[in-house]
Amino acid sequence: MSQKTANRPRVLVTANFFGESDPRTLQILTDTGAEIIFRNDHNITEDEVAGFVKDIDALVAGVEPITPRVMDAAPGLKLIARVGVGYDSVDVAAARTRGIRVTHSPDGPWPAVAELTIALMIDLLRWVGPVDREVRRGRWQRMIGRRLATSTIGIVGVGRIGKAVIRHAVNGFPGVRVLANDLVPDLAFGQTFGVDWTEKERLYREADVISLHVPRTRLTRNLISANVLALMKPTACLINTARGGIVDEAALAAALQAGQLAGAAIDVFGSEPYSGPLTEFENCILTPHIAGNTTDCRVRMEADAATEVKRLLASEPPAYPVPDEE
Repeated sequence: MSQKTANRPRVLVTANFFGESDPRTLQILTDTGAEIIFRNDHNITEDEVAGFVKDIDALVAGVEPITPRVMDAAPGLKLIARVGVGYDSVDVAAARTRGIRVTHSPDGPWPAVAELTIALMIDLLRWVGPVDREVRRGRWQRMIGRRLATSTIGIVGVGRIGKAVIRHAVNGFPGVRVLANDLVPDLAFGQTFGVDWTEKERLYREADVISLHVPRTRLTRNLISANVLALMKPTACLINTARGGIVDEAALAAALQAGQLAGAAIDVFGSEPYSGPLTEFENCILTPHIAGNTTDCRVRMEADAATEVKRLLASEPPAYPVPDEE
């Protein structure tokens, strides 16, 4: 990497595909007058990030690990702008002790994640994935499924995405029953959409489809453990479009093997790319962390991250700092 040009800030982009959906997001960065460096052609490792960040003022980051070691390799780093809502790949506490801003893009992905969640609910209830594979094998197996409108859905985490899922379900599938759990229930929202706020244990026991919409924090790591899976009905399905590490993947594989669950859909994993035992189950839908990846939502996330760089270089406060508390 070339030496830093005097008085010209440098911005490193490690988020995959940045600017490919709409070049206007890249234009936000170039309009700042900063030197833009791209290292986003693959999912880079901690070692690689540490090697790239010297003389960098701002980092537009994907899901690569931004650790204290990475930060110490970048003494001039002032901003880590995540393209996406999750920030568990960033050691936020370490960044704060070093005076580094950390921002994310919470308004970008929620419409796409909510829509995919509804699609996965229908897929699981109607056995779409398994019967598609059966037809391709020459087997005409007509499975009897269930309708979303006659099901009970359990939503764990009712923020932007959880609320959008509930709105889609209630408005689109009259008759659906909604159980929900959140640390701070929005009672007005719940009244409008007929939400039954409840503790997690009841939700796990009664829901036909459990969908997770919480961040990965010290409180939610392995939230869905073997003990929790044992509470669920054998006809229940589990969906995780939130963050990897919230579901104990080994425990989920064991539960599917034992017939404790009817199915699961997992978009996010503790280690990505994923190649573990969940790949062995026909009734487990696996997608490669695509929930927020639609053109419009991707552009919004990139634009928000690029604008955080613009705000930093203009000495303005961040628009979307990560929360102070988990």
